[in-house]
Amino acid sequence: MGFSREQPIFTTRAHVFQIDPSTKKNWVPASKQAVTVSYFYDVTRNSYRIISVDGAKVIINSTITPNMTFTKTSQKFGQWADSRANTVFGLGFSSEQQLTKFAEKFQEVKEAARLARDKSQEKIETSSNHSQASSVNGTDDEKASCAGPADTHLKSENDKLKIALTQSAANVKKWEIELQTLRESNARLTSALQESAASVEQWKRQFSLCRDENDRLRNKIDELEEQCSEINREKEKNTQLKRRIEELESELREKETELIDLRKQSEIIPQLMSECEYVSEKLEAAERDNQNLEDKVRSLKTDIEESKYRQRHLKVELKSFLEVLDGKIDDLHDFRRGLSKLGADN
Repeated sequence: MGFSREQPIFTTRAHVFQIDPSTKKNWVPASKQAVTVSYFYDVTRNSYRIISVDGAKVIINSTITPNMTFTKTSQKFGQWADSRANTVFGLGFSSEQQLTKFAEKFQEVKEAARLARDKSQEKIETSSNHSQASSVNGTDDEKASCAGPADTHLKSENDKLKIALTQSAANVKKWEIELQTLRESNARLTSALQESAASVEQWKRQFSLCRDENDRLRNKIDELEEQCSEINREKEKNTQLKRRIEELESELREKETELIDLRKQSEIIPQLMSECEYVSEKLEAAERDNQNLEDKVRSLKTDIEESKYRQRHLKVELKSFLEVLDGKIDDLHDFRRGLSKLGADN
């Protein structure tokens, strides 16, 4: 590569990228890890290059010209375009300080390359003027002295100067071509950057739309979950009401059974009343008969008293039974009214 005549003037480490030649938008990694990136100065050619080698592969070999520009695209990433290599190099650094130092060195080397170019142009102009002056002086000397060896030497010098002038003109033409190539490359890069910016804006808009849609769907899901919760609460409430209705129906059946039993018992009451009246009539008849039969009355007095006692006791029990029956009937009516009201509310 001819590095022996070049001297490293600055060295750092970075991840190396190159622009995708097909799309001119995406970055393609040129190194799998951070590699050494160095500035070299060629003493012989008075030129500067950025060199980076990954193992045995040269991944950066970029000669710095005054027309190049190093651009910081983020806090840790920078890039520059090389028209000769027809590509764009990108460097990713581990810190912002390393990027700043590299950018400052790039500007310094770029200025040195400009000074070297200006100095080279001055030398070419000086040599061209000297060649023209030597040619004129040589002709005068030839006419004056007609010295053969001096004439030969001047011709040799003139030939050398002509060759240098031709090379200088060729170099100027070459630099003009390089300048035009750089302008075209910059135009392509500017277009690529504009397309990339437009693509980024489009992706931002799509991302914003997707985020809004996502928020709307989340709100809808929250509303549906709330509705499901309300439905579940209503179902649970209906289940509790059904369970309560079943309990009330069971109680109603029990009350109806009790009512049937009470009705059966109430059917015996008239019979008991009839028997009581019959006993009273019989007792009155016996009392009338016993008026004339005092002896029989005295003998039957004890029986009559016992019969009266049983009658009074039976009336008391009958009265208690009727009171209990009335209470049960009232309770049953209250229960039926409560059940009817509950059915109407549901």
